[in-house]
Amino acid sequence: MPTRGIQAIRGMNDILPEQIYLWEFFEQVVRDWMAAYGYHNIRMPIVEQTDLFVRSIGAVTDIVEKEMYTFLDHLNGDSLTLRPEGTASCVRAVLEHNLLYAGPQRLYYSGPMFRHERPQKGRYRQFHQVGVEALGYVGPDIDAELIIMCAELWKRLGISGVRLEIGTLGSTESRVVHRARLIGYLERHLGRLDDDASRRLHSNPLRILDSKNAEMKEIIEGAPRLMDDLDEDSLAHFEKLQHILRGQGIDFEINPRLVRGLDYYNRTVFEWITDRLGAQGTICAGGRYDGLVEQIGGKAAPACGFALGVERVLALMVESASKVKRPVPDAYVIHQGDAAHGLAWKTARHLRDNGLKAILHCGEGSFKAQMRKADTSGARFAIIIGDDEARAGEISIKPLREAAEQVRVGLAEAADLLKSTSMNLNELEPENS
Repeated sequence: MPTRGIQAIRGMNDILPEQIYLWEFFEQVVRDWMAAYGYHNIRMPIVEQTDLFVRSIGAVTDIVEKEMYTFLDHLNGDSLTLRPEGTASCVRAVLEHNLLYAGPQRLYYSGPMFRHERPQKGRYRQFHQVGVEALGYVGPDIDAELIIMCAELWKRLGISGVRLEIGTLGSTESRVVHRARLIGYLERHLGRLDDDASRRLHSNPLRILDSKNAEMKEIIEGAPRLMDDLDEDSLAHFEKLQHILRGQGIDFEINPRLVRGLDYYNRTVFEWITDRLGAQGTICAGGRYDGLVEQIGGKAAPACGFALGVERVLALMVESASKVKRPVPDAYVIHQGDAAHGLAWKTARHLRDNGLKAILHCGEGSFKAQMRKADTSGARFAIIIGDDEARAGEISIKPLREAAEQVRVGLAEAADLLKSTSMNLNELEPENS
């Protein structure tokens, strides 16, 4: 009986070598971008205690109710969860290691997150995020900084066709007032609420406003607006945020229905949205979460952050035709014969020691077959070593991507020649002259 092949779990994708160059480009841009704004990298475990997410995200949310990968550790009976998002983990780490005692913290992290939902383009069960958290800053200047940072990132990545929506959830007190008005309104439409809305009516009514059910659209449009119930401090905070963004030339739309899927947000909320990726239009979202630090067990501290979906951003880079060069080797070393074999190893090592990327051909093959391999590799040059070169202690350099003659040089000259910015090999004496 043939053995059935083992495949990846649905919604958890391999990232193959022909795709990885785009990821590596993105990751380098992110590192440079974060350094430019003074944010420091932090790395948290993928697995956390389940209670961390129940306490921070909220028990009556889609993530906790339907999507978390939760399991019992059979060694000690602990309930553990693969992290569905990064903010709670980051705050837990900051509290556990007392980072706020040294003052406010600008932090970022990246890596896989896990949610059990129906896989579709741009929405996977294992997906990747870059998260940015600024803890200990009252704002709204830090809120504005985070938004402005995103606008800068889109420029660095060559992304176009992205718009910004902002809103405010106000303070806890203003949400209590609004919650009562919203429940009263929704109770007058009980017969028209779908199952999710009915279930959330008294536990999490604000999330009803984020429903994607078309049959709920009319009810949602007629609902009381949270912005009409804001306290003076929340309104002032929101006005100052808008003032800073306008001063920095950041275009935005105010969305009074903008809510977040996580319970810990307050005041500023924002989303970067595109119409170029179908249904999964939000590529980055965040806001202020001043109550989360205390909620997890620390001393109350203000905080603000955002997360962007890496897969969606990469898809938008492709859609925007961002100019990303695939990395290619500088040289592919071709050789044949016993004497040539030893010189080939020495040549490859010499080139690498001098900061060049060199592939040494391994395995058998005629010069013609090896040349095909060299061309396929994308290398700019083929280094050819046969018996003649080996006896003379020299190598032949053949350009593969430009019109120039093949030349023969000593090994000591090779690295400088390949690193030359002009690379005008026509100025050298051709090998066959």
